[in-house]
Amino acid sequence: MKSILKVIDSISEWSGKIVSFLVIAFALVILYEVFARYIFNAPTTWALEISQALYGAWVMLVGAYILWMGAHVNVDVVYARFPPRTKAIVNSFTWLIFFMWVGVMAWKGWEMGWFSLMEGEREPTSFACPVYPTKLCIPVGASLLFLQGLAGYIRNATFAITGRETE
Repeated sequence: MKSILKVIDSISEWSGKIVSFLVIAFALVILYEVFARYIFNAPTTWALEISQALYGAWVMLVGAYILWMGAHVNVDVVYARFPPRTKAIVNSFTWLIFFMWVGVMAWKGWEMGWFSLMEGEREPTSFACPVYPTKLCIPVGASLLFLQGLAGYIRNATFAITGRETE
């Protein structure tokens, strides 16, 4: 079991590190647009669309990495006062809601992405950036998120049952 959890953690870690380079590309596109617009007085027709596509892909693909890092927001008003084993029991139930949410995101994301790909969907602008690469990031990101959530669920359930952490 430990080896499966390590593989899932490794996938989340490396996918997050790779996807983080989209932020650099995003920043470079915006920087280019700022220079083109305000210094050379020659705004682009493509920078906004490309930056939105890069940002959308980044948001969808970085979720598993953020979950692996434990950086998602928690509401700790009452939860913080629970002992660790009670937290694990509560988490075991909230993971089920998480899996339903991620399942719907993967299913509907796949439908949207596939339809967009088959239609060759593009932005309705003069640049006409393709939309399907970003939409196809939705089911990929949901799948990565599901895997990392599965690892978290296994860890919480193990701790809730045994009182010992997995790893």
